[in-house]
Amino acid sequence: MQEERAGISGSPGPRLLVTGATGYVGGRLLRALQERGHEVRCLVRSPERLGSRAGNRTQVVGGDAVSGEGLEEAMRGVETAFYLIHSMGSCGGFEEEDRRAAANFSAAARAAGVRRIIYLGGLGDESQPLSSHLRSRIEVGNVLRSSGVPVVELRASIVIGSGSLSFEMVRAIVEHLPVLLTPRWVSMPAQPIAIDDLLAYLIQSLDIDARTSPVYEIGGAERVSYRDLMREYARQRGLRRAMIPVPLLTPWLSSLWLGLVTPLQARVGRKLIDSIRHETVVRSKAALDHFQVRPMGVRAAITRALQNEDREFAETRWSDALSSLAASAPFGGTRVGRRVIDSREIRVDASPERTFAPIRRIGGESGWYGHDWLWHLRVFLDMLVGGVGMRRGRRHPDKLRVGDPVDCWRVETLEPNRSLTLAAEMRVPGRAWLSFEVTPDGSGSRVRQTAVFEPSGLVGLLYWYSVYPLHASVFSRMLAGISARARTEISDEEPFSGPVTFPNTPTPTHLAGG
Repeated sequence: MQEERAGISGSPGPRLLVTGATGYVGGRLLRALQERGHEVRCLVRSPERLGSRAGNRTQVVGGDAVSGEGLEEAMRGVETAFYLIHSMGSCGGFEEEDRRAAANFSAAARAAGVRRIIYLGGLGDESQPLSSHLRSRIEVGNVLRSSGVPVVELRASIVIGSGSLSFEMVRAIVEHLPVLLTPRWVSMPAQPIAIDDLLAYLIQSLDIDARTSPVYEIGGAERVSYRDLMREYARQRGLRRAMIPVPLLTPWLSSLWLGLVTPLQARVGRKLIDSIRHETVVRSKAALDHFQVRPMGVRAAITRALQNEDREFAETRWSDALSSLAASAPFGGTRVGRRVIDSREIRVDASPERTFAPIRRIGGESGWYGHDWLWHLRVFLDMLVGGVGMRRGRRHPDKLRVGDPVDCWRVETLEPNRSLTLAAEMRVPGRAWLSFEVTPDGSGSRVRQTAVFEPSGLVGLLYWYSVYPLHASVFSRMLAGISARARTEISDEEPFSGPVTFPNTPTPTHLAGG
């Protein structure tokens, strides 16, 4: 988020408490506050999930607002607390959990002398019947205010940003389905807000007069529907999609349908759809009068989401991108934005230099260290449809530089004795990369091998999952082969020690590199 959008000076202030820092909004808010030099404390259920995202000046307290555990420690010395907790993904009655968490949190805040609570709630017309989710969001604000601690409440509709629940739902539907069956709820008016604008509102709430516990409705520059979002996303991704209205598709059936074609769990999907069925638009202009934020429109918000996603992947190693995900990936790998990631690692009893040597020599005469016949079969099929095949080999059997061909791949990033990323040039319905990262591990090394695939529509996704069993076998054998070669092969040459690049080689902007 740009400094001018946040509209704050960036000077350090009193200690802030951030809840929900392992979630979507909370994680981005934590990063923004740390970049501005604030002293931050985080209350999280699983501190290990926060990992390296907590900076040197950030304290992490393990606890749970629902049970009250850790609240007293978390509140000590805090002047402002961001309340970004909700229980929509819980298996039980989320309304009761939300109610109990808000009561425990506000009581602890009052006891600790917290001066203000900043709460992010949901946008909805209280005078109309609302879904259980929206009712709970409004009730949480009332519970927080009842403690007597001043509350600045922001009520938002759909959040547009790579990784947000609503945006990922739109992305999955449009990317995977050439024909979209659209229930009645996709036509309901909403006022989506870009994640950058939402963060700006949250940060500027630090300076808002909270004595009257104001409530601000916040949204983007336009009133649109989910259908409009789908059309704009498809336009920006260059996808042609037909939309067929199906007004009789109930929320329950819609949630099951979403569970099949999107990453959403059905129970979360149903709660989300229950809320989408209601109009969520800004009726009060108070936020525009009291905040410096001038929200962007839907087109700019989607463009920014896609650009930020690619930028963050470009600035982050694959291992960092996977650090906050579950330890055991599902069949086919882990979905991260538009991409599917299959990552595995192995410990090698050899130095990083020795371990990286077979990686540096991969392809060409050295082969791919396992199931070479499958590689040759794959590239033979590629040649039948006009692909590059294996005929290019390597420029040099031992040395690599950025831009070099390696059979049907090309070197995209290279950090000697540490990391290598290859971009696929075979014909596939999407884009693919294969990366290796070597890190010291005691007296040996650890190798992480990661295959990344960005499918092009439903055809690309079907391709990935249909060949995944073969990929899993090939990648496992390859990693084992690299380990065996590193332990037994002794090079007569000195380890490669300096980066070599082609002049005027463009810097990759769409994936993590070294």
